[in-house]
Amino acid sequence: MNDPLSPHRLVFTDFDPADEKRREALCTLGNGYFATRGSAPEADDDGVHYPGTYVAGCYNRITSTVSGRELEHESLVNMPNWLALTFRIDGGPWLGPTVVEPLEHEQEIDLERGILVRRARLRDGSGRTTRMVQRRFVHMSRPHLAGLETTLVPEDWSGTITFRCGLDGRVGNHGVERYGELNGRHLVDTHGSEVGENLVVLHARTSGSDIRVAEAARSRLFRDEVPLAGGGRTVHDEQAVFQEFTVDSNRLDEVRLEKIVALHTSRDSAIVEPVSEAVEAAREAEGFDELLSSHVAAWARLGDTFHCGLSTSAATRQAVRLHVFHLLQTVSPNTADLDVGVPARGLHGEAYRGHVFWDELFVLPTLTLRMPRVARALLRYRCRRLPRARRAARRAGLSGAMFPWQSGSNGREESQSWHLNPRSGRWLADHTHLQRHIGIAIAHNVWHYYQSTADEEFLAEQGAETILETTRFLASLATYEHGRDRYTINGIVGPDEYHTGYPDRDSPGIDNNAYTNVMAAWLCRTALRTLDELDDRRRAELTDQLDLDHSETDRWKHLSRRMYVPFHDDGIISQFEGYERLAELDWEDYRHRYGDISRLDRILEAENDSPNHYRASKQADVLMLFYLLSAEELERLLTTLGYAMPRDTIPRNIDYYLRRTSHGSTLSAVVHAWVLARANRRQALEFFDNVLAGDLHDVQRGTTAEGIHLAAMAGSIDLLQRCFAGIEVQDHTLVLNPLWPEELGALELAIRFRGHPVDITITGRTAAVRTAPGSGKSPIRCACGSRTVMLDPGETTVFSLEHAEK
Repeated sequence: MNDPLSPHRLVFTDFDPADEKRREALCTLGNGYFATRGSAPEADDDGVHYPGTYVAGCYNRITSTVSGRELEHESLVNMPNWLALTFRIDGGPWLGPTVVEPLEHEQEIDLERGILVRRARLRDGSGRTTRMVQRRFVHMSRPHLAGLETTLVPEDWSGTITFRCGLDGRVGNHGVERYGELNGRHLVDTHGSEVGENLVVLHARTSGSDIRVAEAARSRLFRDEVPLAGGGRTVHDEQAVFQEFTVDSNRLDEVRLEKIVALHTSRDSAIVEPVSEAVEAAREAEGFDELLSSHVAAWARLGDTFHCGLSTSAATRQAVRLHVFHLLQTVSPNTADLDVGVPARGLHGEAYRGHVFWDELFVLPTLTLRMPRVARALLRYRCRRLPRARRAARRAGLSGAMFPWQSGSNGREESQSWHLNPRSGRWLADHTHLQRHIGIAIAHNVWHYYQSTADEEFLAEQGAETILETTRFLASLATYEHGRDRYTINGIVGPDEYHTGYPDRDSPGIDNNAYTNVMAAWLCRTALRTLDELDDRRRAELTDQLDLDHSETDRWKHLSRRMYVPFHDDGIISQFEGYERLAELDWEDYRHRYGDISRLDRILEAENDSPNHYRASKQADVLMLFYLLSAEELERLLTTLGYAMPRDTIPRNIDYYLRRTSHGSTLSAVVHAWVLARANRRQALEFFDNVLAGDLHDVQRGTTAEGIHLAAMAGSIDLLQRCFAGIEVQDHTLVLNPLWPEELGALELAIRFRGHPVDITITGRTAAVRTAPGSGKSPIRCACGSRTVMLDPGETTVFSLEHAEK
């Protein structure tokens, strides 16, 4: 079970086969370049364990035949298993679940140092007891290196120990049960060989994308800390290579095998080819302890960058630290030089096939204010795929750039046209690719990044073009209706995802999704502001390059003032046009019959019904407006559009949609905690607790095993930072509006704003802001309530809304 009293470590003190895959996901170690699940080194894909190693950006596309249909699908590839290691005593059977009895078993992940430690006492069929300790790391500052150390101590016997360690390419993508009918074999031409004493290499390539991957492993054997000379015996298996080391051991001897692994792919920069690079890196690498020391030092630096001091319960601090930890497994300083996006499930498993969704909307706010260089790299992943998005828009008969709902290697639409409902066993048409709000999220991230960093170079070279082309697409999607004197957007799917069409209409899509329409108006205003931010020369170059004339920008201005927003029931923003005509669902009946109804869509489909008939949402949709926009921003937008926003609009809409949401996504709890924070603190904290528990306790019952929910984890940090602490960026200003829950104690965090390291302490409605000393930097503007100050490097100011309100 998990030890809840250790804020900086996560400990499992038993072995539970039914829970092992969840624990493997939670014990994943990574460094932003690659990550490896916390699987036992002696295990293979046996139904209990699932070894998985994933390299950022390494996708492969293949075709499967399912139910008579050919489905082309792209996946993040499960790379060869570098952990592979087992042992046996006196020539007996190799270590395995049927060979030994675990007398004790503990697995601990150190959340401060990035180390996974496994401790066990094992008794074999002959009654011999062996103590085992394993440590592993995936190096944070040497992104191609990883290490595994195994120490054995015979407690009550003497004899020979034979280790078998190597590299195993007999892997595939089989980590998600509902993808079971899909072809999971992505690696071909797998070969292993010995390339030096105690040094082996395994190389393969992906079948479609032709990415070449190489792993090299160097092993060293010690007895009582004395290195043992001599090489291991190389054993070739199909698509795998191992080395065997045999040593005589007496009772209570310490026998230790250290394994250092280097991983390279043909996507890497500054290499000739991956095999020689991996071999050289493994051969020349320091020993386990030396590498571990530099790895821990790198984690200490990250700990300073992501400092988030809480004085609340150990369980809450542990969950927050766990979320920061797994964010850094997927995106870290090593990511800054890569062409990769933000996989929805991190580098922790194969759910969603490793694709990039709009989840970066929940991730980048945390990164931008701490690792702006990494945030810029993730934005450039989108900017580089702008030509592909333009082609997608043209094929749809539209202008600008249409970014895909699911993105992978080259930015084409990777959403499946069919998906399996595991409850009914039926394959169904999938229309979620009709979500057109992904470009809005990308533009919002670009704008927030620019506001936070003052990175004029990025805005001028790539960011502005992305915002403008996304605006052009949304504007071309909108149709002006003379009878309404309004712009409308029809035939799409909103963030809710449940509603993909009308019950009485054959064609998919719904009309005038409120979130999409309001944010389209925001986007048009932001595009015009973006043009104003550019210097005259760059503005002229870009408008000429894009053939953007005044008639088009005038249309954007008109659209920002005349976009249609549906309402019903006296001030309730309709999720989409016609929403109020749908039936009300008997929520109590469904909860009584099914208990967990978070995936209501699957339940209804299995009953030959559909969410399209009901006012029932999977996750926040309308409420996303209150998540992305402050009350003041939303009021300005709606007022400009000609709609009144009475004082009770937000609480009434929150209450209305909260009662009609099944929370089928972990992101739903993030958004609901956010929107409730200032109206119902108790309920907001309940949702915050749900966010913290999401993967730690697998609240969705089985999904964590397929990979953690990265956006929800990053969203929890964003809740502390932007929501409860009220730290936002508006108009080039660091704005604070603290309403910190007393239940969480005080908050101390470190951010970086417009080049300045900034320390902030929040208690209640008071905020202390301190800039780090330094020379040659322009002051930053900070605002809280009606007070605005300019802070030079090394200065401190204290804001108190409590005093201001008295």
